[in-house]
Amino acid sequence: MTTLEIKGDWNITKGKLKQKWAHLTDDDLQYVEGKQEELYGRVQKRTGETREAIAKAIKDSTDGCGCN
Repeated sequence: MTTLEIKGDWNITKGKLKQKWAHLTDDDLQYVEGKQEELYGRVQKRTGETREAIAKAIKDSTDGCGCN
């Protein structure tokens, strides 16, 4: 998978997460390799969801998009 494909897949995932939690911003969902825990923390702070719920939402949003 190329970097461009990964970026495209992440953009799809971001869109799905924003649909689920409309008050998330692009800054909240900025993903940088190696910063997964920071991403979870940002989303958790904004939504009040558990880490497990966020991980499930990310997994669910990537299912079927070829992101796996």
